[in-house]
Amino acid sequence: MSYRFKNRIEAGKALANHLRSYAGRPDVVVLALPRGGVPVAFEVARELRVPLDVFLVRKLGTPGQAELAMGAIASGGVRVLNPVVVQYLRIPDSVIDQIAAEQQLELDRRELAYRHNRPRADYHDKTIILIDDGLATGSSMRAAVEAIKQQHPARIVVAVPVAPSSTCEELVRVVDEVVCPMSVEPFDGVSRWYDDFTQTTDEEVRLLLQKSADQLA
Repeated sequence: MSYRFKNRIEAGKALANHLRSYAGRPDVVVLALPRGGVPVAFEVARELRVPLDVFLVRKLGTPGQAELAMGAIASGGVRVLNPVVVQYLRIPDSVIDQIAAEQQLELDRRELAYRHNRPRADYHDKTIILIDDGLATGSSMRAAVEAIKQQHPARIVVAVPVAPSSTCEELVRVVDEVVCPMSVEPFDGVSRWYDDFTQTTDEEVRLLLQKSADQLA
């Protein structure tokens, strides 16, 4: 069955209905991939009455082919590389370090803008629900999953309102659970499945994180 969400708020409420078994659990943390994942995750965290945080991922594009990812960096100083791409293109460590440093500047800027020095959530032995507003190839989500695994959570759940069936099938192999109310083919991009897909701003992200924290205080 396919359906168009009115906006990210409606998508978040729909997603929360599929995650009721996690409501009120002290071991659960909802992590959003900014920026578009935050309004969705906010609704989920509010319905489940659990903490909300962001998990930042920046793709490391290959030299001269920025869209071809050779890896990613993520919150907490984590770097994940794709050895197949790195070895095939013979990318030296010095080039990887330079590109990673450039992306780290933007990651640090967003961390400061969103959190205002609030401490990062503890993921160790926690059930992590990773949320975005939708997935296409799922490359950023897979990078986030690999980064979070390095922090030894008890369980990782990927939850998105809409994604291609093929992407969901790939993610099932690397996480404990995938929740996707609309697993569809053909997909044709995340925006197709929303009436309003206006870009989420840094300020909206910051305000939603603060509002979520205040609700649990």
